[in-house]
Amino acid sequence: MLVRYFAAARAATGIDEEHLDVGEGMTLGDLEGMLALRHPAAADGQSPLGQVLPRCSFLRNGVATNDRARALSPDDRVDVLPPFAGG
Repeated sequence: MLVRYFAAARAATGIDEEHLDVGEGMTLGDLEGMLALRHPAAADGQSPLGQVLPRCSFLRNGVATNDRARALSPDDRVDVLPPFAGG
Protein backbone atom coordinates (compact mmCIF):
# COMPACT_ATOMS: atom_id res chain seq x y z
CA MET A 1 0.00 0.00 0.00
CA LEU A 2 1.22 3.47 -0.80
CA VAL A 3 0.48 6.13 1.83
CA ARG A 4 1.08 9.74 0.81
CA TYR A 5 1.26 12.56 3.37
CA PHE A 6 0.32 16.19 2.81
CA ALA A 7 0.65 19.44 4.81
CA ALA A 8 0.74 18.84 8.60
CA ALA A 9 0.87 15.06 8.12
CA ARG A 10 3.99 15.46 5.99
CA ALA A 11 5.47 17.78 8.62
CA ALA A 12 4.70 15.28 11.40
CA THR A 13 6.27 12.32 9.58
CA GLY A 14 9.07 14.13 7.81
CA ILE A 15 8.34 12.15 4.62
CA ASP A 16 6.17 12.55 1.53
CA GLU A 17 5.14 8.91 1.20
CA GLU A 18 5.84 5.37 2.29
CA HIS A 19 5.04 1.87 1.10
CA LEU A 20 3.53 -0.48 3.69
CA ASP A 21 3.00 -4.23 3.58
CA VAL A 22 -0.56 -4.74 4.79
CA GLY A 23 -2.84 -7.74 4.67
CA GLU A 24 -6.37 -8.08 3.36
CA GLY A 25 -9.05 -6.89 5.73
CA MET A 26 -7.20 -3.90 7.14
CA THR A 27 -9.58 -1.00 7.65
CA LEU A 28 -8.92 2.71 7.37
CA GLY A 29 -9.15 2.85 11.18
CA ASP A 30 -6.56 0.07 11.48
CA LEU A 31 -4.28 1.97 9.11
CA GLU A 32 -4.74 5.15 11.11
CA GLY A 33 -3.66 3.33 14.29
CA MET A 34 -0.69 1.73 12.50
CA LEU A 35 0.50 5.08 11.17
CA ALA A 36 0.28 6.71 14.61
CA LEU A 37 2.44 3.89 16.03
CA ARG A 38 4.94 4.10 13.15
CA HIS A 39 5.45 7.84 13.69
CA PRO A 40 5.19 8.44 17.46
CA ALA A 41 7.69 11.29 17.54
CA ALA A 42 7.09 14.48 15.63
CA ALA A 43 9.53 15.53 12.95
CA ASP A 44 11.03 19.00 13.31
CA GLY A 45 9.07 19.89 16.44
CA GLN A 46 5.67 19.46 14.77
CA SER A 47 2.66 17.71 16.35
CA PRO A 48 3.03 13.91 16.33
CA LEU A 49 1.11 12.15 13.59
CA GLY A 50 -1.25 10.61 16.17
CA GLN A 51 -2.48 14.12 17.02
CA VAL A 52 -2.83 15.11 13.36
CA LEU A 53 -4.69 12.03 12.07
CA PRO A 54 -8.05 12.57 13.85
CA ARG A 55 -8.46 15.87 11.96
CA CYS A 56 -7.51 14.37 8.59
CA SER A 57 -9.54 13.42 5.57
CA PHE A 58 -8.47 10.50 3.43
CA LEU A 59 -8.50 9.65 -0.25
CA ARG A 60 -8.52 5.98 -1.19
CA ASN A 61 -7.40 5.62 -4.79
CA GLY A 62 -8.44 9.22 -5.41
CA VAL A 63 -11.91 8.93 -3.82
CA ALA A 64 -12.71 10.69 -0.54
CA THR A 65 -13.55 8.46 2.41
CA ASN A 66 -13.72 9.06 6.14
CA ASP A 67 -15.36 5.71 6.97
CA ARG A 68 -12.85 4.25 9.45
CA ALA A 69 -14.50 0.81 9.06
CA ARG A 70 -13.84 0.77 5.30
CA ALA A 71 -11.75 -2.19 4.19
CA LEU A 72 -8.55 -1.45 2.30
CA SER A 73 -6.57 -3.54 -0.17
CA PRO A 74 -2.80 -4.05 -0.20
CA ASP A 75 -2.56 -2.33 -3.60
CA ASP A 76 -4.50 0.81 -2.54
CA ARG A 77 -3.10 4.33 -2.49
CA VAL A 78 -4.19 6.31 0.57
CA ASP A 79 -3.65 10.07 0.77
CA VAL A 80 -3.64 11.65 4.25
CA LEU A 81 -5.05 15.17 4.01
CA PRO A 82 -5.07 17.42 7.07
CA PRO A 83 -7.28 20.50 6.97
CA PHE A 84 -5.77 23.12 4.69
CA ALA A 85 -5.79 26.82 5.41
CA GLY A 86 -5.88 29.56 2.84
CA GLY A 87 -7.42 29.56 -0.56
